[in-house]
Amino acid sequence: MASLTCLPYTLLPIVSPSSSSTSSSCSAATCLVPSNPKRCRVGLQSSRSRQRFGLSTRAAVDGVSAMDEVSGLAKDAVDDVTSLGRSPLKLKLLTAVAGLNKGLAASEDDLRKADAAAKELEAAGGPVDLSTDIDKLQGRWKLVYSSAFSSRTLGGSRPGPPIGRLLPITLGQVFQRIDILSKDFDNIVELQLGAPWPLPPIEVTATLAHKFELIGSARVKIVFDKTTVKTTGSLSQLPPLEIPRIPDGLRPSSNSGSGEFEVTYVDADTRITRGDRDELRVFVIA
Repeated sequence: MASLTCLPYTLLPIVSPSSSSTSSSCSAATCLVPSNPKRCRVGLQSSRSRQRFGLSTRAAVDGVSAMDEVSGLAKDAVDDVTSLGRSPLKLKLLTAVAGLNKGLAASEDDLRKADAAAKELEAAGGPVDLSTDIDKLQGRWKLVYSSAFSSRTLGGSRPGPPIGRLLPITLGQVFQRIDILSKDFDNIVELQLGAPWPLPPIEVTATLAHKFELIGSARVKIVFDKTTVKTTGSLSQLPPLEIPRIPDGLRPSSNSGSGEFEVTYVDADTRITRGDRDELRVFVIA
């Protein structure tokens, strides 16, 4: 078993403010510091950094080299600083799309401002390589903006039911649920359907299930599988309705059942994509 004395660091306790009269911003139980206390600098206060310090210590005790963990810690520190530097650009983008009702209320000027703000963030983030960072897609993402919705249809730049006076449909929240292990890619849309007076509106959630695959370093292809519609609210006790995929021979030429998009920016909480019909979409982690 390797000894801790072979490391250029010493394991010291950190006393929390609640148990000592000496003020400290550290809340962790322990941290690694240089062997010379006079040169100690306590940094990287995030919970993730403290966890990696603990992992490094245990790895050394078990006779496993701690170099990989230290390298991971350094990478996390760089990622945190880099993300912090991009925060003003993310704020600028989210401010540009705020109040546009996911793009349904966007004017031509709004579309230009959103696109310009997105391009600034994309340039700061650099090229996306999902072949090594596909785990960044994992999770449930909330759509905050789609340039395609400015067409005032649920299909965006593709054919879809209109929103407004022709059909009493109100668009609610829209999510994307991505599972990188099963390759499931679900678009989840909350809708409110108008009903004749005095009946209340009918609330439903439509889940458009897809499978996805990478077809490039940052390009994703999705293939439609089925749609499941589930009533919510006062009618939530009704069973879901499953609508299977239309056979290819009966499918309109304008709806191939598949689509592609490129991930042009992604980090822990924000994702930007550009579709095969130039749709700009902005997501935040839900």
